[in-house]
Amino acid sequence: MSEATFTFRVDEGLKEQFSTAAKSRDRTGAQLLRDFMRDFVKQQQEAAEYDSWFRREVQIGLDAATAGDLVSSEEVEVEAAAWRAETRRKMASANS
Repeated sequence: MSEATFTFRVDEGLKEQFSTAAKSRDRTGAQLLRDFMRDFVKQQQEAAEYDSWFRREVQIGLDAATAGDLVSSEEVEVEAAAWRAETRRKMASANS
């Protein structure tokens, strides 16, 4: 892995506090900054992957709706009522 230098300005007090906090964790400020950068990049990648997945799922739903592949509210309520009844039955038998 090739390395590069990352230089930026920071308030002297913040730098001292950060260095002290890093030392208390047996780490250097540079080690922590690299860790923070890796974590940030990973979070951004995960967010982008989730966004892509979510957009695909929404498009699938839109395509299904456009094609008329819909479930009526009555059908949903019938399924939900059956699910609630089954859940109540399981809870009642678990409490017996």
